[in-house]
Amino acid sequence: MSGLFCAVVGPSGAGKDTLIDFARAALKDDGRYVFARRVITRPADAGGEDHIAASETDFARMKAAGAFALSWHANGLDYGLPASLADDIADGRTVVANISRAALEEACAGFAEVRAIHVTASPAILAERLAARHRETADEIAARLKRYGEEITGACPVVTIVNDGTVEEAGEAFVAALRQMSAEAGSA
Repeated sequence: MSGLFCAVVGPSGAGKDTLIDFARAALKDDGRYVFARRVITRPADAGGEDHIAASETDFARMKAAGAFALSWHANGLDYGLPASLADDIADGRTVVANISRAALEEACAGFAEVRAIHVTASPAILAERLAARHRETADEIAARLKRYGEEITGACPVVTIVNDGTVEEAGEAFVAALRQMSAEAGSA
């Protein structure tokens, strides 16, 4: 049985982490799914998802030592997925991870079975959500919104979920997509 890497991609403010949290709760008793905890060069108390904080120096050391299955730089921060996730995939599990759209091609090349869930929302909803989280200036929000229509590139199947409604609606669609992808890949 082969495992699967499910890349969750999409613009900032689309609700990727919210939908991942929904799926984590919905699938908590199903050992076939692993939800990656990212290493980020952001303080642990900076808000956002639960992550492993690392200084830039520590991150560079970890990367040089092969501690990451996948790493990338986006929005002024470095991100890494622990190398141990490759073992989960080898053991037939579906690993779910929020990654940068720019890292999708590398993920497709680095893992045998890759699928992507593209979480998006309308520009007005994105702007509202970005402003509400108080992490970016108005100029930074405008720069993020300029990238709204960026094409998703990578050699893997992509399912798009428009997260303009309730968390439950998009969350159920997200879980259904995960289950379908896992079944198609033979990992669930």
